[in-house]
Amino acid sequence: MPISRKATASLLITTCLLAGCSSANDDAGDSGAAPTGDYTIWDPYPQFDDSSDWVKLLAQCGTDAGVTVKRTGYDTTDLTNKALLAAQQGNSPDVLIVDNPVVSTLADAGVLTTTDEFKADTAAVSPNLLAAGQIGGKTYGIPIGANTLALYYNNDVLDKAGVDPAAIKDWTGLTAALQKVKQSGKKGITFSAIGTEEGSFQFLPWFWGSGANLTQLDSPQGVAALTLWTDWLKKGLAPNSVLNNTQTTSWQEFATGDFAFSENGTWQLANAKKTGFEYGIIPIPSQAGGVAPAPTGGEFVTAPIQDDTARYAVTEKLVNCLTNADNAFTTDTTLSYIAATEAVQQKQVTENPELTVWVDAVKAAKGRTSDDLGTKYPKISQPLWTGFQAALSGSASPQDALTTAQTTAAAATK
Repeated sequence: MPISRKATASLLITTCLLAGCSSANDDAGDSGAAPTGDYTIWDPYPQFDDSSDWVKLLAQCGTDAGVTVKRTGYDTTDLTNKALLAAQQGNSPDVLIVDNPVVSTLADAGVLTTTDEFKADTAAVSPNLLAAGQIGGKTYGIPIGANTLALYYNNDVLDKAGVDPAAIKDWTGLTAALQKVKQSGKKGITFSAIGTEEGSFQFLPWFWGSGANLTQLDSPQGVAALTLWTDWLKKGLAPNSVLNNTQTTSWQEFATGDFAFSENGTWQLANAKKTGFEYGIIPIPSQAGGVAPAPTGGEFVTAPIQDDTARYAVTEKLVNCLTNADNAFTTDTTLSYIAATEAVQQKQVTENPELTVWVDAVKAAKGRTSDDLGTKYPKISQPLWTGFQAALSGSASPQDALTTAQTTAAAATK
């Protein structure tokens, strides 16, 4: 799912804002007998009802495992809070599907088992995607797929400006293209720099693409990334509206047909086909050239800790069913995700060559909680978005803004 709909609030959870939750799981029966009874699955897809392919898949996975699946779909914020409360009360669901940055929060709170404990096979999963669920050398789930960011472009706007998008390989080339677009009478690039996790999500490709690291926000590389953004605004290559843009409102600007580029995600593919103009997609370039690491969105299939460890045998079957190649292909197509394994990625590209650029972007991507940041990430992200907001609004220089951000983040993550 796009970060705008699901990840923003969950990343800010540092305490348990507890609310009521569903009843406890039914017992699985005698651990020595064939599995029976109800197994619960909670997911962050409330938009899917019982008639959807997703819910039918959950039911079929239960049937194949010899049990009945009881599924509940929650908004991401509610799901995280209810998972924390359920663990406290000893009635966690058997399978929990959560936004990838939440995995470290739940693991740190002692909610989740490791993939070793419930015997999940992660061998085929792309290491950069799996890393979002790894903390302290342990893995706490399997990604169901991933989305990330790239640059959509308006082919008509670029043609009139004499810009070849395929020739844009680095920041210098992109900025030169934006200048040509402005000279032709059109607008350059729109993105989301709102003061929320959504803004950090969009800044990270530029930040990481400079070679910067989240443990040192005010490095020369990090300052270069923020200077790129601030210079675009000063030169009129990006609109001041980016300060308040969500990814949705940024897309709406692009859909007017006035902009050359929009930084946005896989979830806009269907909307791109509705714009009425010819569009294309290129990866976000790094400063020195090549594909910049963009952050991953998407969920992990996890297994909460159960008092009755005999339940893990069925949990393993359910998780394997949800993540096997055939089912992953169907689910990732439904969610507009790129698969977590190379074999399924190849199948996606064969079926839809337009996804090639997204597969390349996902291969270069990384989780926000990767590099063993875990629960430190939200404490870094908030100072980061505060910093780029200050620089873009003109209240601080990029250097001063990120120096303040680094001081705040360092104190919060001691």
